[in-house]
Amino acid sequence: MNDRYDAGYGDGQYELVGYDEYGRPVYQQVPAQPSPQQPYDPYAQQGYGYDPYATGQQPAQPYGTGNQHPAPSYDAYDTGRQTPAQPGSSYDTYGGGRGAANAYDPYGQTATSGQHPRVAEQTAYIPQQAGPAGEPEPQAEREYHTGQFAFVEEPSDDSEDVIDWLKFTENRTERREEARRRARSRIVALFVVLALVAVGGVGYLWYAGKLPGLSSSGSKSGTATPAAAQKRDVIVVHLHITGKGGTSTVLLVDNTTTEQGTTVLLPNSLALAGDDGSTTTLAKSVDDDGASGTRDQLDTVLGTNIQGTWRLDTPYLQNLVDLVGNIDIDTDTDVPDPDAKKKGTAPLVHKGKAQTLSGKAAVAYATYRASGEAQNAQLERFGQVMQGVLRKISSDPQGATVTVQTLAQILDPPLTDKDLGAFLAKLADLAKGGDYKTALLPVQSDGTLSARTSDSVVKNILGGTAKSPDAGSAVRVSVQNATGVKDNTEKARVVLLNGGFTFLEGGTASAARTTSQVLYADAADKANAAEVAKTLGLPAGSVTKGTVSSGADVSVVLGSNYRP
Repeated sequence: MNDRYDAGYGDGQYELVGYDEYGRPVYQQVPAQPSPQQPYDPYAQQGYGYDPYATGQQPAQPYGTGNQHPAPSYDAYDTGRQTPAQPGSSYDTYGGGRGAANAYDPYGQTATSGQHPRVAEQTAYIPQQAGPAGEPEPQAEREYHTGQFAFVEEPSDDSEDVIDWLKFTENRTERREEARRRARSRIVALFVVLALVAVGGVGYLWYAGKLPGLSSSGSKSGTATPAAAQKRDVIVVHLHITGKGGTSTVLLVDNTTTEQGTTVLLPNSLALAGDDGSTTTLAKSVDDDGASGTRDQLDTVLGTNIQGTWRLDTPYLQNLVDLVGNIDIDTDTDVPDPDAKKKGTAPLVHKGKAQTLSGKAAVAYATYRASGEAQNAQLERFGQVMQGVLRKISSDPQGATVTVQTLAQILDPPLTDKDLGAFLAKLADLAKGGDYKTALLPVQSDGTLSARTSDSVVKNILGGTAKSPDAGSAVRVSVQNATGVKDNTEKARVVLLNGGFTFLEGGTASAARTTSQVLYADAADKANAAEVAKTLGLPAGSVTKGTVSSGADVSVVLGSNYRP
């Protein structure tokens, strides 16, 4: 069958008009021009047909009736225009005969009638051109258009539903997979966080010394280093109260192993052993033996190694507080202004939290001791002021050294301005970081140290061993208060301890007395009794032989003539 897209066959001219949806060229026949001559038809017949090789001039008869206007014919094998055959002529290819009755049949058959059946011709045509009349259009050559297929351009509702369902199922599957992935990620993250928390908790417990078998009672960081093997820097500070007299002593301790700072408060009644073996008190040693002697005695009693002594008179303390820009501490009592002329004047220091104290107020608070209070109460206030100063002083060694040099003090050798400045800077860094505390050294009534004291302060904080002087080396004095004033017992205690005596509590008399008595039982203690009377400010006539309390060498009954 002829390909309708092939313009290579047939008569006439064709031109390219475009391409179809498959990219093949589409041709169109150029309309033929009218011709005055009749086209040549090799199969035209007159009578019995036309012989193309006949020399006769017989006219050819067309098909059908006698229509004298022949229709143009198309032959795929036409080789060009030829001269029309003469009417009445026919040619017999093999026989050479002429005439309509003897026409030659090309297939070897003699015509039996005047007409031959028409031979079917192959006619070529292009798209959009109708085929020959009377022939049905080949089904294989039928042309289709995209508009005939609804699913190409116009999807039906069913196809949209299918697509939506596929998208829904696909999205739901993806969401489920994504949910599973997120769940797995959360589980992994949870395990990681739990592991980090566990490791961090164990690390903190190890650092804080709370893990079993690793803690050290005297170590902040929980190291296994024994307390005695830890390295410490210690300086003793003596506050000299000018005007009304008296001293207060503290130890500044920097434990470089545990990175912990401590102020150890030393009561004035602490018993020390003198160079001659006699027993004395801390207060008396500071006044009599000076800085060097007191430092050596403290090393002996506490088993520590003090690197230097800082004598801090109250005027220098006032200047120090002013230099650092005041201090903020929690005060436990109101302190009156020592320079106030009238009673009822507003206190210089108010009781309360986070009170800001100037240099003058800090000195007044550090040295204040209310009526009836023990000396330890005043000592604790001095410790508060020292810690407040450390929180305000520079953590830079050079800056702290400048502050010390500005005080213009003459320090006791071997302590220098640079050494004291560097030491205070390290303590300031600990105090600002919260790694600083204050501890009171517990002292028994006779000034000696107990086993409990050795464990809590001497061993753990100072890293030493308590070695109190023998109890028999000091004169033991029992004091009974018959003055009617409760505070006089404590005042007498302080005076006796500062004098190097061992104080024993004798209680309070049931009735007040006007005169005081100093009793001794053994003649060997008469001189000691006279020394006790002199220390308490009692007249020499108050010394007499009599009955003394159990365990005491000298007994004292304070009367109203006692003036602390």
